[in-house]
Amino acid sequence: MSALAALLPRAADGDPAALARAITEASGTSFGPGMAILPRPRREAMHAVYAFCRVVDDIADGPFPPAEKHRALDAWRAEIDALYAGRPASAIGHALLPGVRAFALPRSEFDLLIEGMAMDADGPIVAPQRSLLARYTRRVAGAVGALSIRIFGAFAGPVSDRFALALGDAFQLTNILRDIEADAAIGRLYLPADLLAAHGIPADPARVPGHPALPALARDLGQEARAAYDEARRLAPAHRRIRLAPALVMMGAYEAYLDRMEALGWARPLPEPLLSRRAKLVRGLACALFGPGRPRG
Repeated sequence: MSALAALLPRAADGDPAALARAITEASGTSFGPGMAILPRPRREAMHAVYAFCRVVDDIADGPFPPAEKHRALDAWRAEIDALYAGRPASAIGHALLPGVRAFALPRSEFDLLIEGMAMDADGPIVAPQRSLLARYTRRVAGAVGALSIRIFGAFAGPVSDRFALALGDAFQLTNILRDIEADAAIGRLYLPADLLAAHGIPADPARVPGHPALPALARDLGQEARAAYDEARRLAPAHRRIRLAPALVMMGAYEAYLDRMEALGWARPLPEPLLSRRAKLVRGLACALFGPGRPRG
């Protein structure tokens, strides 16, 4: 079986929930501790969503021709059609089905996720305009948040979508700041065009790492990430803390990355690892137990 064929929707022997759990655990995701505190049905629904995200992301980022990537993503669009008709064909589709039914997960968010992966499948994104970056982040991060907050049992209407989208923006900007060098190594540059121009940095992935103005740009983008975390803080009290706990665990762990980069003066390259697993866990649990605190400023 080819590498791409292994990522297509397909039946598998054994328990679909176990497969989704195995994919999640193998990834070493920072979201793991947040998922772990959920009751089993909600935890399995999160594992299934994460496994779906992992597979379509591997398609978009894989070493395959763009046309083949798009055909593979189209196969997953068809599987989402089948999922919402109650007839999924793949193991991941079967893993998703109980959560879709139990937690009223919106089909539109799965469609948006695939759209975001299709943006990456067209080739590396380089120095996007703000409108493109916002469109991308809404799809690859916001959709996950919108699904997750429903699985957590925290959904309380439009305020919850605003919370999820703010946190998605915060996480995505944190990832962009953390992964500048790794992205540049594969010809990718998510730093927005206006910030690159403002700091006199060429919109060329190969010339960004090591540029003397990069720490100043990172500081400015870090302030935008901080504002997104603070927006999530303002919206958090509209929810029951116990229901929001998994999101707060993730928030604490991810904001710890931002705090660490700020403490380093935004200097590059970043130490490896940037944070220990223990440090992320401690920050995540503290955020869940004691709340995210008050917005800065």
